Amino acid sequence: MKDSVGSAQSCPVLKLLSNKVGNILCFRNAPKKYRRLDAKLETKMIELKRSSSGQTNFRSINSIILKFPQFREGLKEIKAVFEQFDSNGTIDREELKKCVKKLQFHVKEEEINDLFHSCDVDENEGIQFNEFIVLLCLIYLLTDSSSSSRNTPKIGSPELEATFNTIVEAFLFLDKNGDGKLHKKEVVKALNDDCPSEKSPSHVTRIRFKEMDWDRSGKVSFRQFLFAFLDWIGVNTDDENHATER
Repeated sequence: MKDSVGSAQSCPVLKLLSNKVGNILCFRNAPKKYRRLDAKLETKMIELKRSSSGQTNFRSINSIILKFPQFREGLKEIKAVFEQFDSNGTIDREELKKCVKKLQFHVKEEEINDLFHSCDVDENEGIQFNEFIVLLCLIYLLTDSSSSSRNTPKIGSPELEATFNTIVEAFLFLDKNGDGKLHKKEVVKALNDDCPSEKSPSHVTRIRFKEMDWDRSGKVSFRQFLFAFLDWIGVNTDDENHATER
């Protein structure tokens, strides 16, 4: 399993994509835009960490990696809907609203508009597939629960809701001090100290954190984590075998 963790460093597609997204999402390009969103996410992660009382199903990075096939399976419904409305590899704002409705997200239109620009990372007025997943997850986490009735869930798909909850749980496992963001020291602790028998090589730990820390600030928001995590599980490739080997 250690080999599967380390093999990401030799994957040129992953490295290229991580560098590209990292350059796009550097806070210096749009500080207010992302800081406002990340502040909301930070508050939400703190709230979820406290409510979980530190309980988690994850004990090591390998226990997260073993769920990668499950994550990909849980996102298949999203991919099918995206491809239904996608014309050139992206969807625009109106197509996004149709996708959200198709996936039975109970959310106000203005909330979709607010998050659209935050997930259109290259600002070309088109949402790519990985951006689409991030946007849906942010809708799930940040939209007002009053958008739907008390007895109606935010998402019509229990499988998709479970997938988002498990991704959040992976972030909370890495967020050892519960402050809503990831720091290098606590990521190293999660990858190495919590389960010494499954310790990751130090260079792999550095690579993993660098893939998340695009602005080199030494701390990672949930949004940054989510983009990197989707790279790791292989949502941007149709080659299942290749994705598994990463």
